[in-house]
Amino acid sequence: MNTHAQREKKVVAATSVVAAIFLTGFKLVVGIITGSLGILSEALHSALDLVAAGITWFAVRVSDKPADRDHQYGHGKVENLSALIETFLLLITCAWIIYEAVSRLISGETHIEVTVWSYIVVLTSIVIDISRSRALKRVAVKHKSQALEADALHFSTDVWSSAVVLLGLICANFGIYIADSIAALGVALIVIFISYKLGRRAINVLLDRVPDETYGKIKTILDDFTEIERYHDLKVRAAGAEIFTELNIHVKKEMGISQSHEISTRIEKMIKSEIPRCHVHVHIEPEEH
Repeated sequence: MNTHAQREKKVVAATSVVAAIFLTGFKLVVGIITGSLGILSEALHSALDLVAAGITWFAVRVSDKPADRDHQYGHGKVENLSALIETFLLLITCAWIIYEAVSRLISGETHIEVTVWSYIVVLTSIVIDISRSRALKRVAVKHKSQALEADALHFSTDVWSSAVVLLGLICANFGIYIADSIAALGVALIVIFISYKLGRRAINVLLDRVPDETYGKIKTILDDFTEIERYHDLKVRAAGAEIFTELNIHVKKEMGISQSHEISTRIEKMIKSEIPRCHVHVHIEPEEH
């Protein structure tokens, strides 16, 4: 990866850390003052987002290091491990939110003090979260970074959860205080859903599950390549933004080494042109008649 891309990933990750620090402190202060479980749950959510943003910042710094003797496939899976850790952090958030919300609903202690600061902190959070989510998603898609994509999911989750909390505050302002705890449970359900999607993807990559879309693209290229007799043992694995592909092709027995090599080189170029940052290894075998 070039220096500009590395810098862009690091800057967007570092900016997210700063945003998470600000939001965590702001929500915590207002949540304590008002006693709103919805805002306090958002503060905890942002605190774990801060940890996740820090992990992401570390991951994007390490993942772009070139392959070495001990890591011959590079350091790309650091990003996938980062995404998995963020999943666990999100689930911890859910456990705390659900426990507190259910406890308040059972005890009946749902009264909160709604002030102008309650609305300011939630609206500020929504604006910042939308901005950060878009910036992270743009860079994540551009550079195929799962760590940045996970961070973008965190901030986009915050947008929806903040909207739920805002609804709870509006209801509480009309004396429906139970809405705050229900809103907190709504936050937890949103986070669980996002965590499931994020965790499943991270685990799939860490366990070298074949990326279906990428595998399909390569298979289509090979099926349409008439210069080979057949192919087999097609293997595809991902590590961060890097894709590693191995396959065996069979060529006509009378075909010379140079011509066979030229065919394998063309296959490699076609796959790489279709799938960026793809490393291809083609083994050539003569077709036995």
